[in-house]
Amino acid sequence: MSAYREILLKAAHAAGEIIQKYFHGNFQVQNKDTINNLVTEVDTLAETKIIEVIKTHFPDHSIISEEAGEMNMASPYRWVIDPIDGTVNFAHGIPICCVSIGLCYYEQPILGAVYNPLMNELFFAEKDKGACLNDRRISVSQKSDFRTACLVTGFPYKWPDRGIHPIKVFERMIMQGLPVRRLGSAAIDLCWVACGRFDGFWEYNLNPWDIAAGYLIVQEAGGKITNFDGNPYTIYDKETLATNGYIHDDMLFHINQG
Repeated sequence: MSAYREILLKAAHAAGEIIQKYFHGNFQVQNKDTINNLVTEVDTLAETKIIEVIKTHFPDHSIISEEAGEMNMASPYRWVIDPIDGTVNFAHGIPICCVSIGLCYYEQPILGAVYNPLMNELFFAEKDKGACLNDRRISVSQKSDFRTACLVTGFPYKWPDRGIHPIKVFERMIMQGLPVRRLGSAAIDLCWVACGRFDGFWEYNLNPWDIAAGYLIVQEAGGKITNFDGNPYTIYDKETLATNGYIHDDMLFHINQG
C-alpha cells in the first residue's frame, strides 16, 4: 500500500503546484453542460499531470476522471480523479478548491487525498488506518444536539426531476435556525466534516470524482455516510449524507419529512 500512497500524494502535490501557479492568473474558461458548470484550461493541465504520474507507475490501472472520462476499466484498481473540485471558486479567485484523488479496489475506496494548496491543507486517509490533516490525526465532532449543529450543503447545476426538491430541504434546515454554509466544493465539505469543522453535509447529484476521496476520509475520521434512505453509501450514489454520526438520524428526518 505504501507505493500507492506515495504515488497518490505525488500526483496530488503535482496538481496542486499547477493550481497555485495559475491562481489569480490568466487562463481560459469554458462552459460545460450548463452556463455555470465551468471548466478551465487549468483543470485540464492538472488532470493531465495527475494521469501522467499514475500511468508512469501503474499503466494497467483503471482511471475515471472528471474531464478525461474512463480509461482501462478492466483493472480492479481504479483511480478516481477531480483535478479541481470547486472550479467555479477557482475561476473567480476564491481559494476554496482542491485536488481530489481516490484509489478504489473493486469499487471500494482504499486511499484518498484532498489537497487545497491555496490553504496548505492536505487531507489523507487509508482504509482502516485513520485520517489526517497535514499528518495530524483528525476526527469528526462529538456534537449530539442537532439544534446546535453547523451544516454545509451544495446545490446541483441540474435539479432532480423527482423526489424532494433541494431548496425545500435547505429551507427546512434554516427554518430550524441552523447555520448552513455553502462552500462550493463537495470534497472540501466532506473533509471539513471529517475534521470537525462541520457536523453534517448533504447534497444531490454528485459524481464519483467529487466523492471518492472525501468519502473515505469521513469514514476513517469516525463519521457516517449514507444515501438519503439511510442505506450504505457507494461513490456512485446520487444522494450524499455525511455526518459525525450523532446527528445522522436527525438529518435524515429533516431531509425526508415531506
